[in-house]
Formats: sequence, structure tokens, C-alpha cells
Amino acid sequence: MLLHCENVWAATYAVGDDNGWDFDVDTWPNGKTFRAGDVLVFNYGPGEHDVNSVNQQGYDTCTVSSGAKTYETGSDRIKLVKGKNYFICSFPGHCTNGMKIAINAL
Repeated sequence: MLLHCENVWAATYAVGDDNGWDFDVDTWPNGKTFRAGDVLVFNYGPGEHDVNSVNQQGYDTCTVSSGAKTYETGSDRIKLVKGKNYFICSFPGHCTNGMKIAINAL
């Protein structure tokens, strides 16, 4: 009998570190290595921002398409999927002022 076991330790990251999910966070992922299953925690004041999981077009154009997942709790925990993961704030002017991140999870 062949048994394959794999220990996987997911990391948890606070987006923006101490500054939280805020303007100019778009460079926050630089230099970090993310893996599928890692958890991003978006901390922000509810009603001041939101988090939207979008595709690359939504990221590039700062638009949220119908069917996109929106988070609004102010302490959102999102598990990364393998490949590209894109998140933006949909409040007017927020995404265009750097309130967006793109992450490639290995």
C-alpha cells in the first residue's frame, strides 16, 4: 500500500501590514512569496472601503463586474487560489489611488 502525506502550512498575511487595506497598498505584495491556501486579512473601517475579488481586466480598469465577490466586514479573510488573485476597492477613486493588489500564488 502506498500512502502519500503532505504537510501544508498556510501563511496568514495582514494586507498593508500595520497600515491595513488603504491607499497606495498596491506595492505591498512586492518581495513576498504567496502560496495557494495562504490567507489574506484585509483590515479597514467598514463603510470606508470594501474588497472585491476581480479578474485582471477588473484590476487593470478598476471595475467590478457582476458576479464578483464583494467583502465588507472590515476584517475580511480571503484564501488565495493557485495562480493570479486580484483585489480592488470599489469606492470611487480608491482603486485608481493604489487601493488594489495583484498576487500570484504558487
